[in-house]
Amino acid sequence: MPTPTQPQLEPLDRTQVLTAMGITALVLLIASRFWLAFDTVDMLPVSVRPSAVGLGVALALGISLASEGAYRLWPAYRTSADTYLALVIKPLTWVDLIWLGLLPGLSEELLFRGVMLPAIGLNWFGVLVSSLCFGVLHYSGSQQWSYVVWATVVGAALGASALLTGNLLVPIVAHIVTNLISSSTWKLKQLEVSG
Repeated sequence: MPTPTQPQLEPLDRTQVLTAMGITALVLLIASRFWLAFDTVDMLPVSVRPSAVGLGVALALGISLASEGAYRLWPAYRTSADTYLALVIKPLTWVDLIWLGLLPGLSEELLFRGVMLPAIGLNWFGVLVSSLCFGVLHYSGSQQWSYVVWATVVGAALGASALLTGNLLVPIVAHIVTNLISSSTWKLKQLEVSG
């Protein structure tokens, strides 16, 4: 019987996780296209520059370090992160982690920072609203509330990077690299525990 601190989630297999990632990315891309079809939004540009890539990687490293700190100091987040990562990452192969970086990194950034942020307003209110929506997207049950809080904070950092640079490539790179770091770190920790 599950306890409040240890919820039981049905384990997924590799195909289910990859399918869910693909469908979610597709739904978010379709939502972005529909939004653009019915609203005249000037999307943030994707300017491919080494400085934007560097800023994205630096932001990813900062988010990853902050996540590690939150993981060590905040028990609710640690439990929530472990539950979520076990559900999503455990069945995946190392090569699959590339998809885990790319699919959400591209589709979520396109919707939340590329379309939603400019539609609401390229200001701190827009960052707040789009970040809250981004956090809610990561809701997987009331036991996982701390993961939603963390995702909202990360969304705010990604939104701030888009607002301050005016370049959607910065949060895209940050999101992809953060996902790659967190998933690889978690997989490595599991190897250490089992080996």
